[in-house]
Amino acid sequence: MSASIELKNVNLKFKLYSTKQMSLKEFLINKLNKKNYNKYKEFYALRDINLLFNEGERIGIIGNNGAGKSTLLKLISQIYYPESGFVKVEGSIAPLIELGAGFNQELTGRENIYLNGAILGYSEKQLKDMEEEIIDFSDLNEFIDTPVKYYSTGMYGRLAFTVATQIRPNILIVDEIFAGGDINFIDKARKRMDDIITESNIVIMVSHSLDLITKICDRVVVLEKGSVIYDGLPSEAIEFYKSRTNI
Repeated sequence: MSASIELKNVNLKFKLYSTKQMSLKEFLINKLNKKNYNKYKEFYALRDINLLFNEGERIGIIGNNGAGKSTLLKLISQIYYPESGFVKVEGSIAPLIELGAGFNQELTGRENIYLNGAILGYSEKQLKDMEEEIIDFSDLNEFIDTPVKYYSTGMYGRLAFTVATQIRPNILIVDEIFAGGDINFIDKARKRMDDIITESNIVIMVSHSLDLITKICDRVVVLEKGSVIYDGLPSEAIEFYKSRTNI
């Protein structure tokens, strides 16, 4: 199955609220006077984005904190939708973003395999077929029927990563997947990631590790304040980025 991603004239705005702590008296006065005490201002999280990602590309997204990197990945993954413009995606997506966000703390690891797997679009039959492999790979055999609220951060991360990477996609979207976690699990996880990257038609990766970006990617997009300011070869894009950030 072929894969491509097109973003055309995409804008995305967020509301930034500036509410302050009010006394009950202030609250009632504002209410009586019909004042909007939840004041906010709008800002562009992404502005005038025009990008085309084609089959076979490995794209790195870099920029300072708040540049819009993770927002762009969530837009492509259809977690967010544009204010204007359009995003067209051909191919199946595996977004490795905020792993475990769909877990229910009261449910066991096994139950969360089915819950999180369903959120990711897997069928019950697929999950039944994958269940034992997920448990084995995550090294959670003893704890799989324990509620995840009792899991350590490492156990939680192992289960979330294993579920998210069990089925191989056309398009892989990665956001700082190895920013932290269980050191004993990382080597095994990196090997799986290498395999997925090799098999995926398109890879889009956000990372603060410029060495990792250089190693994996053949194209790099630089974001600044929600806009694309450079799009080109990794070495050139990284040099441009460094020149603007004094790295």
